[in-house]
Amino acid sequence: MPRQITALPLSLSAPPAGTPLYRWFYDELRSAILEGRLATGARLPATRDLAQQYGLARSTVVTAFEQLKSEGYVEGKVGAGTYVSEVLPEELLQVGKSVAGETTRPGRVRWSAYARRIEYFSAGEPSRTRAFRANQAALDAFPMSLWAQVAARRLRRASAQLLAGGEALGYRPLRQAVAEYLNTSRGVKCSADQVLIISGVQEALERAARLLLDPGDPVWVEEPGYPGAWIVFRAAGARVCPVPVDAEGLDLDAGKRRWKRAKLAYVTPAHQFPLGVTMSLRRRLELLNWARRTHTLIFEDDYDSEYRYSGRPIPALQGLDRAGVVIFAGSFNEVLFPALRLAYLVVPPGLVDVFAAAQSASMRYAPLIDQAILCDFIAEGHFARHIRRMRELYAERLSVFLDAAGEKLSGLLEVSQVEAGLQTVGRLKNGMSANRAAAAAAKYDVEVVPLSRYASGRTRSDSLVLGFAAVDARELRRGVEQLGLALSASAQSL
Repeated sequence: MPRQITALPLSLSAPPAGTPLYRWFYDELRSAILEGRLATGARLPATRDLAQQYGLARSTVVTAFEQLKSEGYVEGKVGAGTYVSEVLPEELLQVGKSVAGETTRPGRVRWSAYARRIEYFSAGEPSRTRAFRANQAALDAFPMSLWAQVAARRLRRASAQLLAGGEALGYRPLRQAVAEYLNTSRGVKCSADQVLIISGVQEALERAARLLLDPGDPVWVEEPGYPGAWIVFRAAGARVCPVPVDAEGLDLDAGKRRWKRAKLAYVTPAHQFPLGVTMSLRRRLELLNWARRTHTLIFEDDYDSEYRYSGRPIPALQGLDRAGVVIFAGSFNEVLFPALRLAYLVVPPGLVDVFAAAQSASMRYAPLIDQAILCDFIAEGHFARHIRRMRELYAERLSVFLDAAGEKLSGLLEVSQVEAGLQTVGRLKNGMSANRAAAAAAKYDVEVVPLSRYASGRTRSDSLVLGFAAVDARELRRGVEQLGLALSASAQSL
């Protein structure tokens, strides 16, 4: 028979300021149970008696008891009162816990073929931004206060319909805004019905690979090019076929000589990643004609075309497509900030239904609130103004970088005179390898990336990728000076 008690062994410390009485009483009871002052199986007094004993409202005691019951510390028995549970939640959490120093291993897992092929694709750990951080925008220049105002206004007037979710394809007003923006600024021919709102170009690649590729299907990729695309295609079981890039972009003739056919071709025609060249009109037309004749689909990654510093942005390859062979992807994450996780995918009319079905299967409800905030940001003109400001800022930083490099790196590094994007490429002139140069630069607190990291096979081993957009003019000048010292010191030890 359970032990009977008439009083609770509570410490009765004063409630902390601002703490509700029911929470204080709950904490006192829970501490008494965990410390053994209330033994398992002990019967608790009636709530009415406890309320009178401690000078509390009965509702306060009842609320504390209900919380303890829901968490498993006490249990009620019909007609017999409330008792401390025989087995406490903390004891259940210890089941199967390994002893100190012992590594817990899962049982044998039969991984799928996809799981065996997937590779980890890391964006890197956040760290202090320094020269010459590549593939990163000037995040410190983003108008966060303005974004917060737009977000607060949207949240204050959020409707029940917005909170309930909507089309898996995304917030329709945002899809309409994207279609209008692409029509006017990128020459993309599309309607809102062709636009899918997704988390990023990486998701767009994964979606296209899942729907279009079977194991063994050949996929052309640029060499050097975007490693994230190779990882997605390999995980899908596709045969990745590197195609060299020349001054006009993807070398179509070289691709046809090296590979017999392709199911899909991945390209970055507006601003090739990472070399920065723009695909010529002649090459674009040849690529489209080849795709139409061979029934090959083209995935156009338009990752940073907004940032062109001379003339207007180059119209998209998709705008020249008359056969419905181009899948077009772009991202707000590159233009605004990476944590936004909003991008868009434009698919040909004949592919919309299948892509829409896949979107609904993987995402039952889209994150509409963030999409609505972005839609307001665009509709109120803030997006266009931000693009103009960033274009001016990056053009200024590129000019500072090129001037400093011409003065301090002459004879050491020949920097490509790019007119777009967030980074450029430099070719080493002293016979040093890019890997050795990157290691030397790191000792001088400078960040550069060997071009070979963007290639699946052999590529130039004497070139570096250098970003200029993420840091201010002072840091760019410091970086150029330190890089010159690093390269000179390393060359002397060759």
